[in-house]
Amino acid sequence: MDAESPLTAFLRTVHVGDVLTGTVTEITRSHTTVLLDGFPRAPIGVIGALDRSWRSFGHSAADLLEVGGRVAAEVIDLREGQVWLSRSATENPDLWAYLKALRPGERLSGTVAAIENFGVFVDLDDAPGHPVFPGVGFITIPELSWSPFEEAVSVGQHITCEFIIFTTHNGEARLSLRATQPDPFQPFARHAHVGQILHGPVVRVAPFGVLVRVADGVEGLIPDAEAQVGDELTVVIAAIDPLRRRLTLSRR
Repeated sequence: MDAESPLTAFLRTVHVGDVLTGTVTEITRSHTTVLLDGFPRAPIGVIGALDRSWRSFGHSAADLLEVGGRVAAEVIDLREGQVWLSRSATENPDLWAYLKALRPGERLSGTVAAIENFGVFVDLDDAPGHPVFPGVGFITIPELSWSPFEEAVSVGQHITCEFIIFTTHNGEARLSLRATQPDPFQPFARHAHVGQILHGPVVRVAPFGVLVRVADGVEGLIPDAEAQVGDELTVVIAAIDPLRRRLTLSRR
């Protein structure tokens, strides 16, 4: 029986969630390598570019780490003989612990702190402050509302959302506001039928057609049609797909 290699033996002692220390040996744009104190034979510790710090946004790697410098970081993965680490965990222990304790489906409340074209920041009621962003909670545009053209929230509004996932690279609790609301498409689909005549305004014009709102929170596509936003149209249901939430329409 072959003897176990020193690397294999060391990796058996390491687990996700452990905090390890070591010395930085190399810094590149994509990663930082670390000579771990527990395994001085080779620099098998790796800190990915997004795990160097939650202050990485707007800072270069040289602003955050230096070759020869000491680091403490949490193990987030073990693969291909390397120990992948997050320095953010030890820089922000209270926030990291809060985010790690969250469970998918958990309801969280907070105040809308900022609205950007890529999503909404939420200052969660019980969360520690974030070192960079105006709130620890973040809602992407698709998770704001069942209707992509609805003004869902405003700054200062207090809301309750469903927790989806903790993104370790930026310290965010990804949230869904629409998960706390009933999906209007499903009752619509149960009562609608192919050939039914509907009326509604054009809410979006795209290269592949126009979208028409035919009920609250329900939009349907007229392929290859031409119209202007705000035009009132009379349409006919051509197809309904409840699973994909797709409604295909035609001009009457």
